[in-house]
Amino acid sequence: MTNEEYRAAFDRYRRLTENELTRLFAVEGQCIYPRLREAMYYSLDAGGKRIRPCLVLAVCEMLGGDVQNALPLACGLEMIHTYSLIHDDMPGMDNDDMRRGRPSNHKVFGEGIALLAGDGLLSFAAEVMLNAAIDSKDPGVLMGAREIIRLSGASGMLTGQASDKMNENAPSVSPSVLDYVHKHKTADMLEAAVIAGAYAAHADVAVIKALRSYSYKMGLLFQITDDLLDVLGDEKAMGKTLGKDKEEGKLTFVTIYGIDGAMACARMAAEEAKECLSCVPGSGILSTFIDEMLNRNR
Repeated sequence: MTNEEYRAAFDRYRRLTENELTRLFAVEGQCIYPRLREAMYYSLDAGGKRIRPCLVLAVCEMLGGDVQNALPLACGLEMIHTYSLIHDDMPGMDNDDMRRGRPSNHKVFGEGIALLAGDGLLSFAAEVMLNAAIDSKDPGVLMGAREIIRLSGASGMLTGQASDKMNENAPSVSPSVLDYVHKHKTADMLEAAVIAGAYAAHADVAVIKALRSYSYKMGLLFQITDDLLDVLGDEKAMGKTLGKDKEEGKLTFVTIYGIDGAMACARMAAEEAKECLSCVPGSGILSTFIDEMLNRNR
């Protein structure tokens, strides 16, 4: 797959996701208290690359599935990801004033409404995905929803967040702890995207196993490049405050391995991720995604 084809495909998936999110808030969202709905949609509509929903749709389509079948899963996952960003930015967590180039949710709506906006997005995501599973009577959609809920929950993303929080300013941390944190904090949500798309396409066991291995390596690559960009990136291009990892004593690949070592880890993760795709049909888009991730600048 060429870079032009890759970008065209991801642009299409992004438009599908954003149009459906707009529709959901225009219809199902009408019963939400107006100020809460405004706060929820403020962060959801702030842009971003929409990587996770695009991966849901990309994997579903590359495996012969119908993207319309996977669209509720893509939207649900983007709502969950957005809720996690709202909570991450709050004073009790990362205390960040900017997100996606605009003031963080709690700076606009206050901490109480921001907390509720995150909670609202989480519950609305579950509602959208489960309604789709019931309406379609498709076990693949139900299994995809279960995957997203599991990997974004207490045994997935949240356990990574908790471990990350507890290891801030630790005098010494082993690479195994770093791996544990980022396996859950970052890779689990990317795995949720890939595997939900595979379930929506009714992929077989061997393909799902290979995609899980791919997702783990891809998630590590994503986090390594994110850690590098916190040191080397451009704050305007990133749309958020940079340098806070070091300031807050965060556990990162750069703090353990240094910049050169982290770059080497990124290259290794990219190579291993691609190797996992050898038995996955039509996986050129996932291979190109790795190349794009390795060379990202925001």
